[in-house]
Amino acid sequence: MIAGIEISSFIKFIGLFIFLAGFVIGMGAVTVIDVHGLLGNNSRYWTETTIRVHKVTKPLIWVGIFLLILGGLIFYWGNPFVGIPLLHTIIVIILIANGVFLSFHISPILLKREKEGIARELLPISLKRKIVASLIFSDFGWWIALLLLAWKLTIV
Repeated sequence: MIAGIEISSFIKFIGLFIFLAGFVIGMGAVTVIDVHGLLGNNSRYWTETTIRVHKVTKPLIWVGIFLLILGGLIFYWGNPFVGIPLLHTIIVIILIANGVFLSFHISPILLKREKEGIARELLPISLKRKIVASLIFSDFGWWIALLLLAWKLTIV
């Protein structure tokens, strides 16, 4: 016991804190890049700004995912790997796959446009479609994962 708290409860508390920090950092960064992307849809100024901002949000999203994994492992340690822990794992795998696509396919295209001096030009429709589809996966993944955590903490 530490100050009247069982060690296992304290560890679970730390895990939940790290888990929530992952949501705050990751979803915050996703929200920032989504808003910039929406503004950049038909604006040359905001297209360029979005390309620049993504260099900050991309690593923050990866930090958020890392903290989700670490916090989730600690928080769910010793629980059966079914139900919400399993759903969280599936969602994190989808977020990672989506992040790999954005980081290693889309981001290099955007950085190349910046280097070539055409960052202010609107993105081609085909690229916009890929980005929008990816952002939908990202938004739904983060928000559903948070909803599941709220469900776990209050109802299950």
